[in-house]
Amino acid sequence: MSAPMDAIVAGPDEDGIADALEAEGANVARITGLISRPTLEEAGVLEADLYVLTDIDQATTIPIVCDLTDDVRTVVYARRTIPEFIKGQLDLAVDPKLMDAAIVAEELTS
Repeated sequence: MSAPMDAIVAGPDEDGIADALEAEGANVARITGLISRPTLEEAGVLEADLYVLTDIDQATTIPIVCDLTDDVRTVVYARRTIPEFIKGQLDLAVDPKLMDAAIVAEELTS
C-alpha cells in the first residue's frame, strides 16, 4: 500500500474539497487568509503532492508553488475563471458547480 497523499487546500473551502480529500485518505493542510511563500512553506508545500487553490484572487500562488517544487500537482477548485497567465502552470481547473468535491477528491487521489 502506498503512503497517503499530502495535500494543501488554500483559500475558503465552502465546497468541502479538503474534507473530501481527507475522506479519500489524504493528509490535508489548510491555509486561510493571505497566502505567502512562507505560509506555503510552513504548510509543507515542499513535501506536498497536491496544491488545491479555492480562491481565484490568490491565483499568483500557483507560480510560487511551481517555483518551489516540480513535484506538486496544481488544481484550482473554484467557481470563477482562472486568469490566463496561470493556465500554463495549472494541472487541472474544476468548477464545484460542475463536479462534486467527493468525485474530484477520488480522481485526485487515485
